[in-house]
Amino acid sequence: MKRILPLVMFLPGMHASAQFAPPAGEPGSTAMHADSSAFVAWATGCTVQRGPIDISNPAGGMASVGEEASALGPANGTGVVSLGDGGTATLTFAAPITNGPGWDFAVFENGSNTFLELAFVEVSSNGTDFHRFPATSNTQTAVQVGAFSELDATLLNDLAGKYRAQYGTPFDLDELASLAGLDVAAITHVRVVDVVGCIQEGYASVDQWGNKVNDPWSTPFASGGFDLDAVGVVHQQLPTGILAAAPLALQAVVFPNPASGLAQVRFTNTSTGPVRIVLADMLGVAVRSVEYAVAVAGEQQCPVHLGALPAGAYVLLLTAPDGHARLQLIVQ
Repeated sequence: MKRILPLVMFLPGMHASAQFAPPAGEPGSTAMHADSSAFVAWATGCTVQRGPIDISNPAGGMASVGEEASALGPANGTGVVSLGDGGTATLTFAAPITNGPGWDFAVFENGSNTFLELAFVEVSSNGTDFHRFPATSNTQTAVQVGAFSELDATLLNDLAGKYRAQYGTPFDLDELASLAGLDVAAITHVRVVDVVGCIQEGYASVDQWGNKVNDPWSTPFASGGFDLDAVGVVHQQLPTGILAAAPLALQAVVFPNPASGLAQVRFTNTSTGPVRIVLADMLGVAVRSVEYAVAVAGEQQCPVHLGALPAGAYVLLLTAPDGHARLQLIVQ
C-alpha cells in the first residue's frame, strides 16, 4: 500500500487538511531520483494529444514544445513534451508494469520545489479501459494560483508533478488492485492527463473528492501545461522461464554462452532507434537494465556487463526498433 503517512491524525472525512509527503530532499519525501537503481526500465512508446495553451482562449493555439520521443527513455530534466491544458500522453513499455512491493513506477516533470505543474495518472491493462489514481489536492481554491506562483507539495497526493525535475512522483498499483477490469499484474499503458489548474467553473479539473485542483494558470506559452519528461518502471513483468520454443520476432544471439564478466548480444535490424536489454533471473526479477543509442541500421553488437552476478541461468530480453527477442544466458 501507499507509503505516505499523515503527519497529523484526522477524523474520517477531514481530508481537506491532510498533510502528505514533502518536497524532494526533505525527510519523509517519497521522491525517486532518476538515477535510482530501483528503475529497471523506461517508457518505449508515447502518443500525445495536445491541449490548448489557454483553455479559456481556444484561438490562442496549442502547446507545442517537445515531441513524443522526448518522453521516452530515462529522465534528463530537459527534454520534455508539453501537454497544454487538459492534454494527454499515453505511454507504452517493452514489457508490462507489474504490481510489486511498494512503488511500481514514477512520472517525471521538470518543475522546481515549489513551481509545480500537475497531472492525473491513469493505467490500463488492455489499452482501452483506463483507471485513475485517486488524486487529492488540498490547495486552497479561493484564489487562483498564478502562472509563476508556488504550490505546497504537502497538500498534494497521487498527482504527477509533485516533485521537481529529476525526481519522479511514484505510484503504487496496490491502490487500484480491487478495481474490476484492471489487471495490476500486467499494466500495458500509463496515461498522464494534464490538470487544468484554472478554478473557474467550466474549466476546472477536480480530484477524487470533487475539490478543484488549483495549480499555476494560465500558462499561455508553447510550453504550457504539464511538461512530461519520462516514466520510469520499478516492477516489470518479465519471463519466468526459458521460452526456447517461442518464435523470435527479432533474430539475435548472445555469446559467449556460458559467459563470465561480459557477454555480447548480436542482432541485425533495418531501422534506427534505441535498443534496450533487460537481464532477468529465472524468477523474472530484473538484475540488469541497459539502453544503447543505436545510430544506424544494420548489424549491431551490444555488450552486457555481468559484474558479480551469481552463476546460473538468466533470461535476456532484447527490445530493438524491429522487434523483440528472448534469449537464454548461462553465467559462470
